[in-house]
Amino acid sequence: MLYSTKRNEFRELLLFECLFLLAVMVSCSPPEEPVKCSSKNSNCTITNSYGTFADRAVCRAGNVAYPTTEQELVSIVSAATKAKRKMKVVTRFSHSIPKLVCPDGQDGLLISTKYLNHVVKIDAAAMTFTVESGVTLRQLIQEAAKAGLALPYAPYWWGLTIGGLLGTGAHGSSLWGKGSAVNDYVIEMRIVSPAGPEEGYAKVRVLTDRDKDLDAAKVSLGVLGVISQVTFKLQPLFKRSITYVTKDDTDLGDEAITFGKMHEFADIFWYPSQRKAVYRIDDRVSSNASGNGLYDFTPFRSTPSLALALVRSTEETQESLRDADGKCLSANLLTSTLQMGAYGLTNNGIIFTGYPVIGFHDRLQSSGTCLDSLDDSVINACAWDPRIKGEFFQQTTFSIGLSVVKSFIEDVQTLVALEPKAFCGLELYNGILMRYVKASSAYLGKQEDAIDFDITYYRSKDPMAPRLYQDILDEIEQIGLLKYGALPHWGKNRNLAFDGVIKKYKNAGKFLKVKNMYDPSGLFSSEWTDQILGLTNEVTTLKEGCALEGLCICSQDIHCAPSQGYLCRPGKIFQNASVCTLVNPK
Repeated sequence: MLYSTKRNEFRELLLFECLFLLAVMVSCSPPEEPVKCSSKNSNCTITNSYGTFADRAVCRAGNVAYPTTEQELVSIVSAATKAKRKMKVVTRFSHSIPKLVCPDGQDGLLISTKYLNHVVKIDAAAMTFTVESGVTLRQLIQEAAKAGLALPYAPYWWGLTIGGLLGTGAHGSSLWGKGSAVNDYVIEMRIVSPAGPEEGYAKVRVLTDRDKDLDAAKVSLGVLGVISQVTFKLQPLFKRSITYVTKDDTDLGDEAITFGKMHEFADIFWYPSQRKAVYRIDDRVSSNASGNGLYDFTPFRSTPSLALALVRSTEETQESLRDADGKCLSANLLTSTLQMGAYGLTNNGIIFTGYPVIGFHDRLQSSGTCLDSLDDSVINACAWDPRIKGEFFQQTTFSIGLSVVKSFIEDVQTLVALEPKAFCGLELYNGILMRYVKASSAYLGKQEDAIDFDITYYRSKDPMAPRLYQDILDEIEQIGLLKYGALPHWGKNRNLAFDGVIKKYKNAGKFLKVKNMYDPSGLFSSEWTDQILGLTNEVTTLKEGCALEGLCICSQDIHCAPSQGYLCRPGKIFQNASVCTLVNPK
């Protein structure tokens, strides 16, 4: 009876929070700077917006520089090259989960693009748009719209900088045109990279769409130098019509393949334990179509920190009690509430009155109002702000070719049939987001038309603590990466996703050739980038508990948590998987 009462209390509190998320419109505390220094711009540490990297590494640097012009940037790179210092570029918000921004050693130099945030040139007639690399996606979208232009496809989170999203191959969702990767709309790029003494130790390389090196620079992982400016080929601003339709997921494997070809901006929210898939029917319509819709995605809104703490405490309690039923209850409430609120869509910028939601592209393609700020009180914040007790999660994100994606989906459905409650934890983070991506000309871009699976799930503050249904989620990860050769998103994922990854890129050799030409001394490289590019030892580490957070694939029980009953065992349906399974509950 007491347990039932507690569950009812949790239900009521969570329902209150879900409704509150839909109703609240408050200003948010600005995110902290990713770089912190003990003295003026010296003796620094660097992290990301989540407060920790995939391996919880503490990254240090000697100092940070904040250029405001390309000329200043050249001087900074020149001085560091002459002194043979390692360099890494950091953005205003720093969202990469892997440690791409960590320089080697403690004397490295961080180069921030925070003040390289200007629109350089707009040519409405030619439909070209030139910006500095520190410009955010939000700035680009809004300034382009003022000129009657649109970036056709973009990530859904607008708190990314142009340099950052290009460096990691960030994308939206589409199989149409050139596809959804932002990098495929770049027609010119200016990069400041090291040089010899005869060129002043730094040079500006100007790459156009006639230069093959641009295919290396489009997705560069930050190892070619500092992106100074980027020119995009845009399109005339247009309107879109969006309708979300919920269906049974029985035929998801077949429908997923055809759906992306039918609708230009299609994507799918998949809720495996509920056996549901929510299809986004999203296409261009005439600019004369009536509507002034707005997309303000609910999970990207500012939220009271007390409410976020409640949600996190609830999930921590469910994890500690192994309360799968509680997680499923919470997930059903959350997903129902999001659907009821149309995921943050409104017909006129204020209320949702029904589908379709029609509006201009710039108001519908991306959002992130939790970045809007008035103060530093952290009373209201982005849900993942590390200064509060809020979300703390892992993200497994990879793309699987359309030719085999049906089989992958069916494998996941087989696991759902075996352990349906194992997937409720994913649905607490709005399920699995399926986005469409197209083969890219970028050397480190997508290799074939594919579906990208974004899987977000609970992460413990204790790296040695196993998760509820750890084995199921890890098996999905290994099925994708090992059985179907999935490509991991460069800016997300746990370490094991990058083990041997460079072998999956047919133009890896061309990329490395450009890298060696632009930065022969490897000043913009690091131990991490050398590992993922296959130049040094592997990214995985075998040690006690390493499989719990994806630092390795377990091969011995000690890699799991034997004292808590988690041992290394084969997967349930993919025998080549090795996962931490609860064998002896403690």
